[in-house]
Amino acid sequence: MIKKDDNVIVRIGASKGKKGKVLRVFPKLGTAIVEGVNMKKRHKRAGARGGKGSIVELSSPISIANLKKA
Repeated sequence: MIKKDDNVIVRIGASKGKKGKVLRVFPKLGTAIVEGVNMKKRHKRAGARGGKGSIVELSSPISIANLKKA
């Protein structure tokens, strides 16, 4: 059973072999968010007061079946 604050290793996928700490678990979906694993880039729109837009990297959920405790 993988819980919040566990250290895990990714077994399968593009992030195979990476280690990280579990930040959040979604038991009904069978996924978890791991720090520094499965990073996706999202484009952030400029603000209303003339701010600049940017590209932000966020951790996406990964299947619990692809993780094992370190």
